[in-house]
Amino acid sequence: MSGKQDVSFDPKEHQHLRYNPLRDSWVLVSAHRMKRPWAGQVERPPEEHIPRYDPNNPLCPGNKRANGKGNPDYDSTFVFENDFPALQPDAPDTGSDQDPLFQSKAARGVCKVMCFHPWSDITLPLMKKEEVVKVIDKWAELVEELGTIYPWVQIFENKGAMMGCSNPHPHCQVWASNFLPNEPALSDRCQRAYYQKHGEPMLLQYAKREAEKKERVVVESSDWLAVVPYWATWPYQTLLLPRRHVLRISDLTTEEREGLAAIMKRLLTKYDNLFEVSFPYSMGWHGAPTGPYLKEDNSHWQLHAHYYPPLLRSATVKKFMVGYEMLAQEQRDLTPEQAAEKLRNLPEEHYKNQIDP
Repeated sequence: MSGKQDVSFDPKEHQHLRYNPLRDSWVLVSAHRMKRPWAGQVERPPEEHIPRYDPNNPLCPGNKRANGKGNPDYDSTFVFENDFPALQPDAPDTGSDQDPLFQSKAARGVCKVMCFHPWSDITLPLMKKEEVVKVIDKWAELVEELGTIYPWVQIFENKGAMMGCSNPHPHCQVWASNFLPNEPALSDRCQRAYYQKHGEPMLLQYAKREAEKKERVVVESSDWLAVVPYWATWPYQTLLLPRRHVLRISDLTTEEREGLAAIMKRLLTKYDNLFEVSFPYSMGWHGAPTGPYLKEDNSHWQLHAHYYPPLLRSATVKKFMVGYEMLAQEQRDLTPEQAAEKLRNLPEEHYKNQIDP
């Protein structure tokens, strides 16, 4: 039942819904909830004193891993097959006689681990720009290599124990599968529908609009734009977008890769500076599908990276996706505009370099 409105709408004070066109879903924004006192769970702050080399760390150069294989004395990026893969290339078929309520399909693929750097006590924002470029080049190489066979190649990084990372060493994972997973399949459908209706890639248009509005921009350059998306769910979630129409990370030019390294360092430095900790997050790249999709028109796609950090109020208080979020729909407290302003106003010099150059 609606009544007469005595006050004008203020997104910072009044709850409202925002539409996410990438997922065809709505997010509940309740900024006024940030005023409530917090007496819930408090996490341990991230470990700040990590040794550069640990003889017991299976990702360090020269060390043995759980399966007995030894790492080379690498001095840059290092890629190896995951010792405990979720996907393997030789899984058998599940059979064709399927009950509509109990369906299954064969899942095949490969899982790789990629170390960014030989040192355990360094992260992407503290690496040199040329070292980050080597990471990006290796990402592109893996997408091109695995994409000749598999429809989807997922690059993702879980940073910090809060995000389930079991090893304090700069690394990511790359999983390639013979199927299009749920999230990219949904994104493919939504981007395709937008392109068919408007004649332009959704995220290319979105980047242009955000660059004009500025209110949700965190960092930008001539080739890249990082924003807290209008529909963000996680408190300091960001979306990293190229300004040019790009389908896959392997399509980036040398200049765009150098620009990507620079803007990643700027964005991740701001993350770390927010609460002066090594900021935990899960991130990943989404681009046009590969494998058999390489022969199809994927003009509706635009390359982009998602960053999903859990921290909300401090280095020890995180956002929980429980209850309403699990059973009804996604909800956030502070507005995306408030989050973007906080990140945007932070210095671009890393707090560790200010303390110890």
